[in-house]
Formats: sequence, C-alpha cells, structure tokens
Amino acid sequence: MRQFPEVSELIPHRPPFLWVDRIVAWEGQSIITEKFVPMDLDILTGHYPNMPILPGVLLCEAVFQSGALLIALIHRNSDSLGATVPVLTRISAARFKRSAYPGDTLRVSVRQTEALANVAFFKGNLTIAGKSALQVEFACARVTADQAAG
Repeated sequence: MRQFPEVSELIPHRPPFLWVDRIVAWEGQSIITEKFVPMDLDILTGHYPNMPILPGVLLCEAVFQSGALLIALIHRNSDSLGATVPVLTRISAARFKRSAYPGDTLRVSVRQTEALANVAFFKGNLTIAGKSALQVEFACARVTADQAAG
C-alpha cells in the first residue's frame, strides 16, 4: 500500500478548520481523500439543535482543501510552489445532493482539469456511503503570504 505524507505537511490548514483526515489515493492530476465527521463536533450543536447536519459550506471546504493537497503533491518535488499558499478564487456549478451527519465518512475526489500560471482549475465530488452528496467546480491560486493578506 502506498504511503502518503501527512495532510499537515502539505497544506497550512489546522484544526479546528482542517477538513481532510487522510489521503487515500493520488495519481497524476487526481486525488481521493477522506474526512470522518465526529459525533461530538462542536459546530453541530447549533446546526441544527436536535437534528445535526454538517453545513454544506463545510462539505465544500473538504473538497477545496483536497484540491490544495493535490496542488501541493503535484508540485512537491519542484521549486514552483516556493513560499505560497493555496487561495480559493472561484466556485461554480455547486450541486448539493444529500446531507452529511455525525458518524459519516466523507470521501472526496478532486481532479485538476487545467492549470494556467499560478491558477489551477478543478472538478470535485464528495460522496457519503458511495452516494454523491456534492459536485462542485472551483479554482485555486498559489499566492505569497503578502498577497493573501491583501
């Protein structure tokens, strides 16, 4: 079985806003990741009380962070990343098909469809128990910390 670097070695995201637990597979322009939704996730106490549902924006974030991991892996052995961080620049065609609940494992597939200069374009799909929950297209730019700060 192929071993992958720890997620925290590749992207700057950290708990409580790290939405990828592990890399399942990576080949070329595609990655598969997973995230387990804990039963005691604090945000679920308010979304919604007595009927906890993981917010759709967090499903999107799991997909976007998977795209950031793919960027890091694609450029891992080159100097092209330098001191840059991935920044989301575009979201389109988001389609939510089912909700995520405590105890679910989110499986994310992301494929890079195009790369221009420091911007990469992706298609992402998130499934729960083998069923599609989210499809989204997005773009990320690699920017320096100074650029990200505005």
